[in-house]
Amino acid sequence: MIEIERKFLVTSDAFLKQFKNKNRIVQGYLSSVPERTVRVRIKGNKGFLTIKGKSNKSGLSRMEWEKEIDVNEAESLLEICESGVIDKIRYEVEFSNHIIEVDVFEGTNKGLILAEIELQSENESFEKPDWLGKEVTGDVKYYNAYLSKNSFISW
Repeated sequence: MIEIERKFLVTSDAFLKQFKNKNRIVQGYLSSVPERTVRVRIKGNKGFLTIKGKSNKSGLSRMEWEKEIDVNEAESLLEICESGVIDKIRYEVEFSNHIIEVDVFEGTNKGLILAEIELQSENESFEKPDWLGKEVTGDVKYYNAYLSKNSFISW
């Protein structure tokens, strides 16, 4: 139940030539306080409820619990979420024995492209594709819960 991931800005659209899967994701927050975010997500035709704990000091690790729920339940829960919905297309890129998830944001976060890579340990090394730019792991302003209230276009 521990999520270990690193997050990067994306510097080019070269990942579009490498992706294996893509899905639209719409998500909202029932709670966006840093100590425990509660997220409702529709990914493709599936619904999910996710609870995340506060990140550790490095920003690399935090507790995460996720359960698939009926998409109709997810749609109903989205109606009672805090204001500010995240809308993005997620591309899954296989690269050097890892899956890199690239999120191309829409709506009020249009123009932001972030990549995340999940790791088995905080000190696991991995090869970076050329299109990965500055690392933003642990930078709260790139958390989806933050972006739901502080849109990228207003920065």
